[in-house]
Amino acid sequence: MTEYDMWKIFPKMPKKVSIGDITIRDGFQHEEKFISTGAKIFYLEELIFAGAREIEVTNLGNPFLMPQFKDGEELLKQMRSDRFKKRCEKKGVNYDDICFTAITIRESAVDKAIRLKEKGIGPDRILMMVSTEEEHHFANSGTTLPEYWKEVERCIKKCNAAGMQMCGTVSTIWGSPIGGATDLNDAVEFTKRFLELGAYDIEHADHDGSASAPDVYRYFSMILDAIPNPDLHVAHFHETKRVASASILASLQAGITRLEATLGGLGGQPANFIDDSPVKGTGEYYYDDPRYVGLVTLEDTLVQIDEMGIEHGYDLDRILWLGGQMEKTIGRRLRSEAIINGRTLKTGHMQYARPGLATTKRKLGEKPGQKIPQTWTKKAVLPKNLK
Repeated sequence: MTEYDMWKIFPKMPKKVSIGDITIRDGFQHEEKFISTGAKIFYLEELIFAGAREIEVTNLGNPFLMPQFKDGEELLKQMRSDRFKKRCEKKGVNYDDICFTAITIRESAVDKAIRLKEKGIGPDRILMMVSTEEEHHFANSGTTLPEYWKEVERCIKKCNAAGMQMCGTVSTIWGSPIGGATDLNDAVEFTKRFLELGAYDIEHADHDGSASAPDVYRYFSMILDAIPNPDLHVAHFHETKRVASASILASLQAGITRLEATLGGLGGQPANFIDDSPVKGTGEYYYDDPRYVGLVTLEDTLVQIDEMGIEHGYDLDRILWLGGQMEKTIGRRLRSEAIINGRTLKTGHMQYARPGLATTKRKLGEKPGQKIPQTWTKKAVLPKNLK
């Protein structure tokens, strides 16, 4: 007989996961209008109140390149304020459970994070990123891979000495939007390099939606064979072909317990235009159609995981509401289907029922709940000559 229990087929699949929110940083970085500081604070706070415990606050890189984050220090100051801590207490949120992350791709941003830490408003966790495909890495950071690894080594030492966590991101694992096909073994080796240098955890990133479910399962199985602690690994998927939900399932089946997402599936390459002005960003966009750019949506991912019976710690209804609010903030329809269709309700949607079923069954002499004619056998009997 076939085994029907997915947890027996995939014994590493978790019953509980942690889903980090990266809307304010990765989500907003691709927007070609400045999202107000007030809106950013609203979503940071409300996402935390709705269950986010790992959250990206800002990018501490040069605001000349990415003016979307010129208010980064103000956002961190708000997250460290007594006002916000009191609000957390009133909402029943343990402030000490929250991990605030800031992106620091280059050493100057790491130094800035350390200065902010010394002022009492720095992030708990910062992030540096390598791509296994060097053209993509050069487009993002402006350095060669060997040179960048030496920078990473210096920065992790500084970060650890300052009492902050360093997340090492490995990108272009399943393919590069610039250089094409990549080798999964390179990403496994880069993961080991980050940990060898003292990184706290690893984000494994599909930055252009190249991943397919079989290769996601294969890669994370390779990773967990080499480095078995699932707490060290975060799965990060972009959605460009409407197949990322399969990648999420495959990563769970392999044993991954930490994921990331954005409201509405916002995100992508840093914007090279803000409001009415061109900006440098990271150069020309490497896609042809902006409708197919972004991350997995927090709303849809939560519905998927919730309906699998996996614990996630979010107030799902609140997240669906926030997704609707985000569409108003951004000013266009975003990519979450769940904010329109909600979750599958076991009680159904009886407001759509056609009137008269019970009356019709009574007239026909049928019992409530009767689904086949009364004279038929209780169980179907298959024909012996069935092909």
